[in-house]
Amino acid sequence: MKLSEIKKHLTQLKTIEFKLPNGDLVPEHFHVTEVGKVTKHFIDCGGVLRKEERINFQLWNANDYNHRLHPEKLVHIIELSEKTLNLKDAEIEVEYQGETIGKYNLDFDGTSFLLVNTATACLAMDQCGVTPQEKPKIRLSNLQSQGTSCEPGSGCC
Repeated sequence: MKLSEIKKHLTQLKTIEFKLPNGDLVPEHFHVTEVGKVTKHFIDCGGVLRKEERINFQLWNANDYNHRLHPEKLVHIIELSEKTLNLKDAEIEVEYQGETIGKYNLDFDGTSFLLVNTATACLAMDQCGVTPQEKPKIRLSNLQSQGTSCEPGSGCC
């Protein structure tokens, strides 16, 4: 989700919910302790120089049960961050403390913001010798024309 999308969703909500990948909700007394710009400048295993820029939200579960973050307050924090940090409309990543600090992508289901698990990937598979294995493509029409059927003794099962 991009920054412009979360702002749009926040203007339509009365409360903010973040849902973890397992379906549990982040406690409603959470705080957004940081909104930041994260720049990653790196070289991949194929030797290609890359640069990524994301917007980072850090959620923190405080034992402060009397203060809840309301949508208009988060919009205000985002707008201040946009101005102060010169944020572009980049993808948002969310950090949340579980057993360790988890890094999530963000989605929205119409009611709750969804923390979506992230995964690593090779960015240069063609350069480093790792190629994804493709499944062989088989035309179903060819199977029938060869007389293959799924009858007892045919060997299809």
